[in-house]
Amino acid sequence: MAYDENLADRLRMTLKEKRVAYLEKKMMGGLCFMVDDKMCVGIIKNNLMARIDPGIYEEAITRPGCKPMDFTGRPMKGFVFIEPYGIDMDEDLDHWVQLCLDFNPKAKAGKKKRS
Repeated sequence: MAYDENLADRLRMTLKEKRVAYLEKKMMGGLCFMVDDKMCVGIIKNNLMARIDPGIYEEAITRPGCKPMDFTGRPMKGFVFIEPYGIDMDEDLDHWVQLCLDFNPKAKAGKKKRS
């Protein structure tokens, strides 16, 4: 199992309830949900990966289950992991997804590959 399928279903349902158009992309050994062609939220193993406003990063990592995203060996500002116990409740998952969606319009898109 590369990523938590149950969490993927919960994310799909949350995004559908919020009427958000998204694309799913497998990347980094997990699953990423792209909104407006930008990485928004994803799953690595059983952790939620959230792309949030760097301005709220310090406050965010004080929430239960939240830790810096250190996928590359050093923390990435604006990206956090939330462990399963931090998103057990639907309200908690909704909170994190909303933070990601709030930041998405301000986020920079990744570089497009030439074909």
